[in-house]
Parts: sequence; structure tokens; C-alpha cells
Amino acid sequence: MISTPSRRVVITGAGLITPLGNTLESFWEALLSERSGIVPMTLVPADALPTSVAAECRDFSGHIDDFGELEKSQKRAIRKGVKVMCREIQMGVAAAQRALASANLRSGEYDPDQTGVMYGSDYILTVPGEFSDAISHCLNDDHTFDFSRWAEDGLPRVTPLWLLKYLPNMPASHVAIYNDLRGPNNSITMREASANLAVGEAYCAIARGRADVIIAGATGTRVHPMRTIHVALQEQLVGKVENPASASRPFDRNRSGMVVGEGAAAVILEDLENAQRRGVPILGEVIGHASSTVMDRQGVGHRNVAVANVVKQACRHAGLEPDAIGHVHAHGLATTQGDVDEARGLNEVFQELPPVVAAKSYFGNLGAGSGMVELIASTLALQHGKLFPILNYEEPDPECPINAVTSSGVTAGETFINVNITPQGQASAILVRRWDG
Repeated sequence: MISTPSRRVVITGAGLITPLGNTLESFWEALLSERSGIVPMTLVPADALPTSVAAECRDFSGHIDDFGELEKSQKRAIRKGVKVMCREIQMGVAAAQRALASANLRSGEYDPDQTGVMYGSDYILTVPGEFSDAISHCLNDDHTFDFSRWAEDGLPRVTPLWLLKYLPNMPASHVAIYNDLRGPNNSITMREASANLAVGEAYCAIARGRADVIIAGATGTRVHPMRTIHVALQEQLVGKVENPASASRPFDRNRSGMVVGEGAAAVILEDLENAQRRGVPILGEVIGHASSTVMDRQGVGHRNVAVANVVKQACRHAGLEPDAIGHVHAHGLATTQGDVDEARGLNEVFQELPPVVAAKSYFGNLGAGSGMVELIASTLALQHGKLFPILNYEEPDPECPINAVTSSGVTAGETFINVNITPQGQASAILVRRWDG
């Protein structure tokens, strides 16, 4: 029996850094106009990779202007701190600052002890350039690496603050420091499931009275000199394609693998009474959350069972029947087996599937950042009352029987569930209701 919390939790702000733009307006316009953010890969040399396309945040350079509206003191602090942030962390901090501005939360106008941060991320890898100078000073005449020289000749040439640039808890740490947030603070590293898990934990903290406001965000990448290689070795990637915009094909019969991408997003979750006192617009209400991991003794994730579990749990938590959900935002990875597993999981729960969207058709897999960007996409859809289509869904796959949205203007309904799943069988879900005041 799941107890009903006494406090209601609403969304009062959102910020993002995506391949479709860094403002809510540009992002929504791209979805409605069916504009893909997938382009020929430039951030990573593609010659030795099985894929040639990626969804890159080309409007994000790490310049202070990319962090949105800031107070002078924050500008100075972030401009200095950005030197010890890798690109993923920079994007995460920028998304959070944009979300704070969106919710009209400024320093001195909130209780720091009742305001916190929950942030999701992937494991964050360094780039080879961090060690190139140090390694070059430990090479013998025949260009072999001499480890015995590392302590004296190599290590001193690694920047002393190197590790701070890549710790996965640093997005939450930076955001808390720059905004003097002393409430609950946590970092979640559960791959693609991280975003919904961060929102779920933030929801619980507010519902139980541990905080009044929490920034819930996530940042991630699959476009990285080392991470892209990891993905190519472990997962199904789309191959070399002539038309990048056609590469990501969730649930389509001719899908051939996921597209790598990068991005970050954050939402401001707030106690309803607190939001009403501040008089700020409310974007939606979080009414349910869930998490489930299903793996067999051989370490194989049973993604269909995990997906079914989180939909059932989130609905039970919200006191809502599954068939009352307005639309489903699917994980939609566009891998051959992954989409089959997800579709089977959804069909185990719904008597008749509601409309299904999959924003990864626009920007591929952003890692931990995907789920939060997708949550914002569906929240915007609730606000505007209409859905965006799944790109490249041209031939239905009998193995993936879903109610795919294929044209603009389909009603978004009054609620949606956002579902994410990792290859290891870790699923997460968030249920959001339209706010009508």
C-alpha cells in the first residue's frame, strides 16, 4: 500500500541545453517543425567509428553567456569555475541556471536551507588530451611508455584539479555552491534512468517536507573520444548514413541502431503552496514516480518486465489507471531489440496504448540527459495541448505494436508518463499532470 504524501509537487521552471537549441521556445519549435538535431559528427573523429552522425549541442561553447541570466556575482564565480568543469558538467550547470531563471528564483528570494539539488549523470570520462603532455615526458627513445618515470616526469604535468573536472557529483555541487542551496543534495549515476530517478527523489523530499524547492536535472553524453568508443563496443549504433536526419528511427521496421548525442536539462520542483505564494506560473504537477530493475542470474536485463513494472507502479502511486494516461513518452532508443522489449513492456500494461512519442528520433541518445529533455518535451506538449510526431516512423514494425504519433496536432491529453530504461534492465518513470490552475 503506497501512502499518499500530504504535499503536492509542481514544476515551476525548466532549462535545457540540447542539439535542438538552448531555449524552451527554440526547442519546442524544432519539435513542431520536425527539425532533426542529428548532423555529421564533428566533436569526435568518425573515421575509425562505425557511425558518422551525432546530435551535438552546437549552440553551446561553455561561454558564460550560455548559462543564461545570471547575477554579477554568479557570473564571476561561474566564469572562474568553468575551468574545472568538463563539457558535460558545464552543460549540466548551464541547464540548472536556466531553469532557476525560468522559475524566477533568485538569490535572497528563497530559503537556502529548504532548497536543494538532485542531479543525474553518466559516469564521466576524461579526454585523452588531459594526459598527453604528461605521457610524452615518460616516453623512451623508442616511444614506449616508461611507467617508472611517471611519478617524477609525468604526474607533475597533470593539472592538480584534474579530477574535479570529471567527478559525477560536481554538477549538483557547483549548482548548490553558485546559488547557496543548503537543502537535500544528491547525485545519481544510473545511465539513462538517472533523470527520472532524480525527479522521483526530489518529489519525495518535497512531499515529505524535507525541502520546499529542488532543482532536478541530468546531464550526459555519448559524443566523446572515449565514451563513443565504449558505446560502439557495447551497443548497437546506427551505421554510416547519407542523410543524418533520417538516422534515428524509433520503433520503425527499418531502424538499425541508436544515434549518439549530448545534452542536459533541469526542472524546478516546488511545493504547491510555496509556488502559489510566489505567484509563478506552474508548468505541470508530478503525481507519480517509479523505479524497477529486472535482471536474471546471467546479468541479462529483462527490459520488458522493468518497463511494465514502472508504468504500473507510477500509476498506482498516482491513483490513476494506466488507460487514463494521455500519452507515453517512450525511451525509443531505436535499437533492434531495445524497441521490441520496450513495446512489449508497454503492451503488458495498457489495454489500448495511448499515443506514443519518442524525442530521441530528433536527437538520439543523450545518455543521462535524455530523460530530462524528454520530460520537458512532454510537459511543453501538455501546455500546448498537442504532440509532436516521431521522426522517421515510416513502416510500422509488427514486433513493436505501438500507437505512434506520426503527425502534428494529436492531442497530448491531461497526463503523460515518461519512461526510460538502461540496457541492464534499470527502468524509471515519472507521471505528470497538466496544470489548469
